[in-house]
Amino acid sequence: MIDAVSHIGIFVLDQDEALDFYVGKLGFEVHTDARMGDYRWLTVTPPGQPELQVMLAVPGPPAVDADTAERIKSLVTRGHMGAGILSTKDCRRTYEELVARGVEFTEKPTDRFYGVDAAFRDNSGNLWRITEPVENPPREFPPS
Repeated sequence: MIDAVSHIGIFVLDQDEALDFYVGKLGFEVHTDARMGDYRWLTVTPPGQPELQVMLAVPGPPAVDADTAERIKSLVTRGHMGAGILSTKDCRRTYEELVARGVEFTEKPTDRFYGVDAAFRDNSGNLWRITEPVENPPREFPPS
């Protein structure tokens, strides 16, 4: 039986630049940086969550052929590849801290039914959201 998510993968355009962004700007920690021939296995972990590794992978062989890799890169740079949602206890403070580190946001913190939410793109173009969840968000909505 599956008991956890251990890795998620996102495509980046340049692993060194992505590493600098995720570690230097977001405060993630390097978990693994290893070579397997020409392939580089690079993972980072969110602060305080070492059991979840985020793999920063450049699209290309052996995972995908060259034509597909170019298509993926195009989607990433245009922001069509949503990376995920990051959690914080204070979205507005986290927003200010990340702006000060040079992170460019596409949406400022906004109150939503599920909490306070903001959005940014990483240096490759992947869309991330940062959410300060409310304690008991509604699970159903009345018909409109």
